[in-house]
Amino acid sequence: MRARPIIEAMGQAPAAGENEARGEARPRSRRPRSIAIDGPSAAGKSAVGEAVARRLGYLFLDTGAMYRAVTWAVLAKGVRPDDERAVANLAETLRMDVQPAQPHLSRPAGVRVNGEDVGGKLRHAEIEKAVSFVSRIASVRTALVEMQRRLAERGPIVMSGRDIGTVVLPDADLKVYLEASLERRAARRHAEVANSELSAIAAELSARDRLDSERQISPLRAAPDAIIIETDNLTLEEAVDRVLEIVESKAG
Repeated sequence: MRARPIIEAMGQAPAAGENEARGEARPRSRRPRSIAIDGPSAAGKSAVGEAVARRLGYLFLDTGAMYRAVTWAVLAKGVRPDDERAVANLAETLRMDVQPAQPHLSRPAGVRVNGEDVGGKLRHAEIEKAVSFVSRIASVRTALVEMQRRLAERGPIVMSGRDIGTVVLPDADLKVYLEASLERRAARRHAEVANSELSAIAAELSARDRLDSERQISPLRAAPDAIIIETDNLTLEEAVDRVLEIVESKAG
């Protein structure tokens, strides 16, 4: 995937005063402007990240959606996701446009592949099963990481993924790593996916953990300076509040 010619980033940071017009507090200048939230699949990264961004008036980017969008294209073209050469060749032909979400303004993220809006097609079971094969391909990761870094320059942002604090934004102002047991994560995913079996989901998550943590490029791991939050016994709101407490402590 050639990063510069085929990938474009869309979306802008909120205009000055826009937060206040919606009744949102303007982010304090000493608050972390870049917040990385990493963790394994179904640990709650996207839900927590989006809620934190909403409360702070920040942009939000779920980087996993970008890898799922490439996976969607791979499956739509009938390419085997574990055929690295074929996936890389297809990825070179893709044009991906991404618009970060602005949760505090009720503006959802936008993801288009070759002009087609695929945002509502990325949580299907077949994509979840295949995305780890696609995301470990070097050319795909290189192109998407470059895009993610450009998007982070658009304004204060919360970014969730598996390698944000270690690779994408190694100098992020705040790094958080969400942990949860396999059993708890499987239960969460089971509640999200219709007509699914809990045992099958647990097996898939376990396999994905292994693929993500053992891949040579950008393996799943917590950054040395990340703050680890165990979410097994936390509600979504409690996890969000915990992250916000850390944000405010950083602001002094």
